[in-house]
Amino acid sequence: MGRKVNPIAIRMGINKTWGSVWYADKKSFPKMLAQDLLIEKKVRDTMKDAGIDSININRTVNKVEILVYVARPGVAIGRGGEGIDLLQKELKKLLKQDAELKVREVKKADLSARIVARSIADGIERRQPSKLLVESAKEKIMMSGAKGLRIWVSGRINNASQARTVKATAGSVPAQTLRADVDYAHETAKTMDAGLMGIKVWIYKGEKNDIDREE
Repeated sequence: MGRKVNPIAIRMGINKTWGSVWYADKKSFPKMLAQDLLIEKKVRDTMKDAGIDSININRTVNKVEILVYVARPGVAIGRGGEGIDLLQKELKKLLKQDAELKVREVKKADLSARIVARSIADGIERRQPSKLLVESAKEKIMMSGAKGLRIWVSGRINNASQARTVKATAGSVPAQTLRADVDYAHETAKTMDAGLMGIKVWIYKGEKNDIDREE
């Protein structure tokens, strides 16, 4: 069960919450969902160098609020706030309604599964050895205070003719304990000579029975 069910989805309402918070009737739901996917793609493409952890979308009647959690807020905001202003204008044009973009800093980037997975994927795309990337990430995560981790890198490792999986574990990662605060992310590295490689990261931060709510 632990490897078949998304660790975040199974903990919804216990210590995890949805990335998009809004309500729509049956007629307008597909349009708003498509807008959310467009927003996420646009923000991820524009702020890819900032180390994005998560994107939260909150909607009211006439306004869309987008909260972007990043490891490097200076890169996301740009010089004098140019980057964020330009992106906000583009989102307003895309959505055809008022959109407010806010950037928040991730305090411990090494405890974010998304940031770790993306950094490993970026390293693989730059032709760095996947085993070294995984061991380096493992060391940083445990030094940041994690209780356990699991990292899988699958694909044609070192340009081998047959695909295999490199695995790294440390501590424990409770798969079925719902009160366990497990962060999970999956990223894809696109290499020139070995095709696509998948990276999965689980980070166990301890037990947690409530949801952190942004004011």
